[in-house]
Amino acid sequence: MSKYRTNGVKRKMRHSQTLIPTLKETPADAEIRSHQLLLRAGFIRQTVSGVYSFLPLGNKVLKNVEKIVREEMEKAGAVEMLMPALQSSELWKKTGRWYKLGSELMRLHDRHDREFALGATHEEVITSLIGEEVKSYKKLPLSIYQIQTKFRDEQRPRFGLLRGREFVMKDAYTFHTSQVSLDEAYEKMFTAYKNIFSRCGLNFRAVIADSGAMGGKDTHEFMVLSEIGEDTIAYSDLSDFAANIEMAPVNVSYEESNESLQELQLVDTPGYKTMKEVSEFLQLPMEKGIKSLLFKTDDQYVMVLTRGDHEVNDIKLKNALGVTEVELATEEETQQQLLAEVGSIGPIGVQKDIRVIADHAIAAMRNSYCGANQTDKHYKNVNVERDFNISSYEDIRFIQEGDPSPDGMGTIQFAKGIEVGHIFKLGKFYAEKLGAQYLNEQGKQETMIMGCYGIGVSRTLAAIVEQFNDENGIMWPQEITPYQVHLIAVNPKNQEQLDLAEQIYEQLQQNDVSVLFDDRKERPGVKFADSDLIGLPVRITVGKKASEGIVECKLRENGEQEDLHVNDLVERISSLIK
Repeated sequence: MSKYRTNGVKRKMRHSQTLIPTLKETPADAEIRSHQLLLRAGFIRQTVSGVYSFLPLGNKVLKNVEKIVREEMEKAGAVEMLMPALQSSELWKKTGRWYKLGSELMRLHDRHDREFALGATHEEVITSLIGEEVKSYKKLPLSIYQIQTKFRDEQRPRFGLLRGREFVMKDAYTFHTSQVSLDEAYEKMFTAYKNIFSRCGLNFRAVIADSGAMGGKDTHEFMVLSEIGEDTIAYSDLSDFAANIEMAPVNVSYEESNESLQELQLVDTPGYKTMKEVSEFLQLPMEKGIKSLLFKTDDQYVMVLTRGDHEVNDIKLKNALGVTEVELATEEETQQQLLAEVGSIGPIGVQKDIRVIADHAIAAMRNSYCGANQTDKHYKNVNVERDFNISSYEDIRFIQEGDPSPDGMGTIQFAKGIEVGHIFKLGKFYAEKLGAQYLNEQGKQETMIMGCYGIGVSRTLAAIVEQFNDENGIMWPQEITPYQVHLIAVNPKNQEQLDLAEQIYEQLQQNDVSVLFDDRKERPGVKFADSDLIGLPVRITVGKKASEGIVECKLRENGEQEDLHVNDLVERISSLIK
């Protein structure tokens, strides 16, 4: 029971004395289960779109998640501080993110017309602070974290706490003198994150990820498996391999065709643009086709080739090209560069200043078909090297279900996931931009190496509800629940019931069991419905057998119930909540 001790704080509450505004009907704008239940059970209320108040029950759950985070951060050697939410634009401009984050950054001006942002993240602030305060290698490595409200001006806030404009986040930062030191801290944080989400009871995967606007490399996302997740996870059915679909490498050995080369043939394909349309018109399988797409990078156009049944992965493409930006060329740009409409372009006869790169699958293809760079025309019997050249072969396609796992164990399956945590090896990017330097053992200045580690605390709360619910309401895991026991006096006007309920209320509290006592003068059906909706792990009902000292004990998780004498109750409840 020690993990539930409250340091002298009496964890009990009477329903009549708190704010739990439950709803019978589901709000019309609540699309997903967690949003619906957190509103109906009286845990949260929306103030404006994407901004929520945490009511007493919601705040308790939030604090319980924070408690787990703090305990695991301390085990990983991190110390807690608190940074300002209001941040000067000067720091963001030094790293270039003032412009890169665009309208997502909440911006404002003070009375002197100075520019500020409400903190979406704190890399700039912490790097500047450590750069000013830490000057010697003797103070490194250093691991610091905070739990704070963050702000992002989401274009379309949705799914309740999963995508809001104001949310609670834990962000940690580590500072090092060597890559080895960073690697060690990264492994500690990786373990801490696994412990945090395991203690929250979640079914999750740690997946290889893309660093995106954060910069750096070597990064993992922690994904809670859920059908409403906005990310797709590729994972092995026989091993621990898991990656965001954008980052999963393709490890396929393509068998080279041994068919003889056929003569190149130009054919009319009037009005047929997509691979599926051309495939059906030519009566050839899509895997015989070469899909050609024109992309714009930082400083040039690139034609990208994949097999007809594969899709270009723009994250892999960006990384393969070593560029910061990559986007599909518009129809007008494609027409201007290749003199043909989208859907009719191909690698044969492409002008020399357009680089042609291909996915590895292209090298094994024979007698394929592709666009002819003439509107409504395609080539048949196309063969690489004979008919066109490739600048380089790269892994630039999305992995598919059924592909072999990159680790050589099993095959790839897909699942949807909710991102609740993300860890990065940032390297020196922020430290170089903001002058975070230290004196090494020889007295020479060197730039610090950084790591960054974030958890969406309020998002984790919503993810828990997505996994722990049934048709009647929420089912809170033990370490997260706002109270461990829901005590109900069926008829508080009955003195025997009320007296026994009061006795149990005091006994449980004296044994460090947290209790929500429903003492309202409501119908039993309302109390039981609210109890299932709120979802505390154990319900004790004081009813008709109160005169015998008998109460009903019911588990929210599986509905199991038993009658217990009050003298045996504390011992039984203690065993249940362990």
